[in-house]
Amino acid sequence: MTIDFKKGDSLVPAVIQDNATLKVLMVGYMNEEAFNKTISEGRVTFFSRSKQRLWTKGETSGNFLAVKEILPDCDNDALLIRVDPSGPVCHLGTNSCFGDHDAKGFLYRLEKIIDERISENAADSYTNKLFHKGINKIAQKVGEEAVELVIEAKDDNMELFRNEAADLLYHLLVLLRARSTTLSEIEEVLSSRHKSK
Repeated sequence: MTIDFKKGDSLVPAVIQDNATLKVLMVGYMNEEAFNKTISEGRVTFFSRSKQRLWTKGETSGNFLAVKEILPDCDNDALLIRVDPSGPVCHLGTNSCFGDHDAKGFLYRLEKIIDERISENAADSYTNKLFHKGINKIAQKVGEEAVELVIEAKDDNMELFRNEAADLLYHLLVLLRARSTTLSEIEEVLSSRHKSK
C-alpha cells in the first residue's frame, strides 16, 4: 500500500469506522510515521497537529482502536480505517465524535454484544448460558420462536407480533454465532441473490 503523503503537507486524513456497525467514529491525521506505527502495532496512531507529535488513540483512556482493515481512497491520499473500538471513542464519552447513531442498525450492535457475552463467559448472561447448552438447544429455541411468530402473525396483536419477531431475530443471531457465521455474511448471500435476479 503506497500512500501519498506529499499533497497534504505530509499528512493524510484518516476516517475511523467501526468494523461491526460501519459507523464513522472519528477523523484524524497521519503522517508516514504514524501510518507505519499503526500497521506495525495494529492500533490506530495519529499525528497530533496541535501537539506536533504522534499519539495512539487510547494511550491515556485505554480505549484503543484495534485495526481490522485499512483502505486507501482512489488517489491514495486519504484513508478509511475499520476498527474494533475497546470503549467510547469521543473525548465526550460517546461512541462516536459524530453522535451515537448506528449506521447499520442495532442488529449489528446486538451481534457484537452477543459475541462479548460469550467471549467473556459472563456467568449471569442468558446469552452465554444458552450458547453453552450447545447447537441443538439453540436451534430448538430458534424453531420455537419461529412457531410463536407464525402464531402471532395470524392474530391482530401487533405488539405481541413485534416481540416474537424480536425474539426470533435475537435467537437467530445466537445461532449464527454458534455456527461461526456473521450477519454480514448472510447479507452477502442475500445481496448476491438480488444481483442475480
